[in-house]
Amino acid sequence: MCEASAYIIDDGRPELIMEAVDSVEPEDGGYKLVNIFGEQKFIKGTIYSLSLVDHKIFLKKSA
Repeated sequence: MCEASAYIIDDGRPELIMEAVDSVEPEDGGYKLVNIFGEQKFIKGTIYSLSLVDHKIFLKKSA
């Protein structure tokens, strides 16, 4: 499977916010995450880093 897990960086530590992420779309100063089950989350922030081999997306919240 090629889905990723999404994490938010908070106080320098990653916190899991969504598993099985299939789509990341820029939207209104942040990103809409959609997983394979159709669940959606909006995170206001920026992409901090991507680890494609490990299937991880790291986001950092905007102030």
